Amino acid sequence: MVQDNTVKRTPLHGVHLEIGARMAPFAGFDMPVQYSGILEEHFAVRENAGLFDVSHMGEVMVTGPRTLAFVQRLVSNDASKLYDGKAMYTVMCRPDGGIVDDLLVYRLDEEQFMLVINAANIATDYRWMLDQNQIGAQVENISDDVGLVALQGPKAFEIMETISPVPLDNLKFYHFIVLKSGSFFGCDRAILSRTGYTGEPGLEIYCDADKAPEIWKAIMESGSDSGLKPAGLGARDTLRLESGFCLYGNDITTETNPLEAGLGWLTKLETDDFVGKSSLLKLKALGLKRRFVGFVAQERGIPRQGNEIQDLEGRAIGTVTSGSQSPVLRRGIGMGYVPNDASYTSPGSRLRISARGKSFEVMVKKPPFHKE
Repeated sequence: MVQDNTVKRTPLHGVHLEIGARMAPFAGFDMPVQYSGILEEHFAVRENAGLFDVSHMGEVMVTGPRTLAFVQRLVSNDASKLYDGKAMYTVMCRPDGGIVDDLLVYRLDEEQFMLVINAANIATDYRWMLDQNQIGAQVENISDDVGLVALQGPKAFEIMETISPVPLDNLKFYHFIVLKSGSFFGCDRAILSRTGYTGEPGLEIYCDADKAPEIWKAIMESGSDSGLKPAGLGARDTLRLESGFCLYGNDITTETNPLEAGLGWLTKLETDDFVGKSSLLKLKALGLKRRFVGFVAQERGIPRQGNEIQDLEGRAIGTVTSGSQSPVLRRGIGMGYVPNDASYTSPGSRLRISARGKSFEVMVKKPPFHKE
């Protein structure tokens, strides 16, 4: 990464400027918001494919004989179920159960795991990991050395076939391939991972930072006849919101816990102790006070972060954490926390969103919003 005063640049910054991206600060980085337009990029991913620069994400390597014990203590999901080439989604919690960050955990081998964290949290997450490392694992922040692009959409694998040094036919969801050193554009380190943040099939491609521009251009050339388009953070947000994926800082924070956030499936309370487990057990026993729900506008209106969620009588019951216009549905969609009452949380329940003195009705719906 290149430091420019207080704003960082990814290895692909020059490429974005060459192709006319609209840039803006995000999580401390100068990032592409859009190229041809958010709607066009959104539908490219839903119908064909889009290529994202996500090199702003952070990567931390954990190595040595205590690796598994450290990761198991650090995250809420069960790292002991991982095997070489398998990844998982999880969260790190504070002792009170609040979410430090959500992340991906990759098991490269028995003594080598890679943790992928959010860009805005790289420094704080790394300090947190070091503070939790009381058993002697080797923990190294390699974020500056890694480039990361995400090829997402129904045609992603078709596009990648022509430039991948290995077949991808049998690559399963949340699995990855560590490529032989030098076999992929000369990269010392390269990983092809069947993961993503759009709700579409696709790959996340980890590479040496200095090789990222060459890899980006090769993928764009390979997809030139397949409807592939470069896609920015604007489309990334509408795509993840249509799919109901949480965004750290909006939908999950240190003030939310994974149980109320609908992430109980990755919170393995029956496993060995992890940071926050005892608090989460107590919260579960007492009964959750609120729940995270999704909703679709039934009237003209677009939910926006910070808008008030009301019951049908106009009483305030919560706050919108994420919201936008769904390009596929052509109506507003959003997510937020409401009291843990079936009349508010059950699919089909009706609520209201209030903003600027006006309100409109929404219906609670389980994501993904754009699929029946």
